[in-house]
Amino acid sequence: MPNTRTKVRTIALVGKYTAAGIKEDLLGLAHFLVESGHKVVVEQETAAKLAMTEYPVMDPVQIGQHANLAIVLGGDGTMLGIARQIAPYRVPLIGINQGRLGFITDIPSEHMFSVLSEILDGHHQSEQRTLLEGIVVRQGEQISHGLAFNDIVVARGSGSGMVELKVTVDDHFMYNQRSDGLIISTPTGSTAYALSAGGPLLHPNLGGIVFVPIAPHALSNRPIVVPDTSKIVIEISAVRDASVNFDMQSFAHLVAGDQIHIQRSSHHISFYHPRNWNYYHTLREKMHWNEYPTVNGQLN
Repeated sequence: MPNTRTKVRTIALVGKYTAAGIKEDLLGLAHFLVESGHKVVVEQETAAKLAMTEYPVMDPVQIGQHANLAIVLGGDGTMLGIARQIAPYRVPLIGINQGRLGFITDIPSEHMFSVLSEILDGHHQSEQRTLLEGIVVRQGEQISHGLAFNDIVVARGSGSGMVELKVTVDDHFMYNQRSDGLIISTPTGSTAYALSAGGPLLHPNLGGIVFVPIAPHALSNRPIVVPDTSKIVIEISAVRDASVNFDMQSFAHLVAGDQIHIQRSSHHISFYHPRNWNYYHTLREKMHWNEYPTVNGQLN
């Protein structure tokens, strides 16, 4: 891969401001980047929460407009938050993990300087991930809109009974469903809520959208994967209290008759990974597939 150092001029830093020691890590990273010849800016909320005044501050829109790269220190939740906001601007992202290994923040913080040196020298893998977009329509009028990197979730309220849904794909009726809700997931989100609800793992390069019922009334309502070119409509047939959320970060209240129109977004997220990164290694580490029970040091 050709050297891309000369192309990277402005680098935005985003941090999980509730993590212990995060300010010191961010300042250390900023110093490293400046010493490497780059301009550093800090995401607005990160700077405000950590009282960081040493570097220029930008909101997500400004980052999208002016930054060449964004580095996220935190976990997958921190990455989700900024990725959705800058997706329209195609700014590549790098994830530095501040705790347990994440699926999309995959560089351990103790190795970040050596790994970033290689990435900024152009020795990296580039990967693109898809997003979903959805609009909520009530009586023919759009009342809400959102992007989802992981999933769009329609769910009953905490004090209500099951929600009844009518699901249509590409103008074809698929099913009526009574359940606690329905998860509509990207391949990236297949390792998140969809997985805990019994959904399948999808490689992030697959072009699919996953439907995973949440505690369905009929056990025959099983997860299904449809093409990511599909146009999906979910209609609320009957409900006392329900909502739709996008990556658990934006919400809309739903009433009977509301429709959620979902399709693959025209935007995507670009990630830079270390050159030795591979998805299956991440799965092994996160899912503990590499662990086997032993007795006295021998496989059991």
